Amino acid sequence: MLLKRAGILILTILLVYGCATVPLTGRKQLSIVGNAEVLPLSYEQYSQVKKESKIVTNTAEGQRVVRVGRNIASAVETYLKDNGYEEILDGFAWEFNLIQDEQVNAWCMPGGKVAFYTGIMPICQNDAGVAVVMGHEVAHAIASHARERMSQGLMANGLMEGLQAAMGQDPTLTETIFMQAVGIGGQVGMLKFSRDQELEADQLGLIFMAIAGYDPREAPEFWKRMEAQSSGQRPPEFLSTHPGPERRIDKLNGHMSEAMKYYKK
Repeated sequence: MLLKRAGILILTILLVYGCATVPLTGRKQLSIVGNAEVLPLSYEQYSQVKKESKIVTNTAEGQRVVRVGRNIASAVETYLKDNGYEEILDGFAWEFNLIQDEQVNAWCMPGGKVAFYTGIMPICQNDAGVAVVMGHEVAHAIASHARERMSQGLMANGLMEGLQAAMGQDPTLTETIFMQAVGIGGQVGMLKFSRDQELEADQLGLIFMAIAGYDPREAPEFWKRMEAQSSGQRPPEFLSTHPGPERRIDKLNGHMSEAMKYYKK
């Protein structure tokens, strides 16, 4: 009986709070944590990353990351405004940096705080390649994947009244949930999103790069280069929790006709 009541309670919570909608895909997601709670913590951590890292600025690659990032951000803002999702960007403060590090990785924290590592730039090769990665990482933030993971973590631990309330009930557990969802700690930004969230970010990113004027057909080519990079060795961090390249490429090609509509406008 208790298990049944617990199941009903969880279902009720999902029905009440699961009303957030991911733009473009229409997927419903659990959302009991808002930007007002998450973004200040995210920005604080991003500032700490910058203090502890060597930021590359006055190079062609450093400027490329900033340039492409701004173009993708503009495309995202245009899309969200045109489709009535402007509130998603409340509190966002876009920032794009290239970090000197041989890791093959990139990430975007909630609020539009992006970092690329120099190790991924040879695989990107050009502006369009950077746009593939940039669109994908920014899509995680636009789709609120970190907040969704945080909401799921809080709910699973019976902390269902939001981040600040959870901090008062169990600060240690809540901090752990936040760290895991946003990437704070030794592996900052390397978020272990679910396979479904990764594929959703691919779909969204394809549209964003197309709106920004980058050929979305570059996306499958990028992932072919990424697959070649990992051949015969441990996969780069960027691939470690992602769907296999073949599946990813198939899915991207399946969305290509829709993306090309945006690219040709």
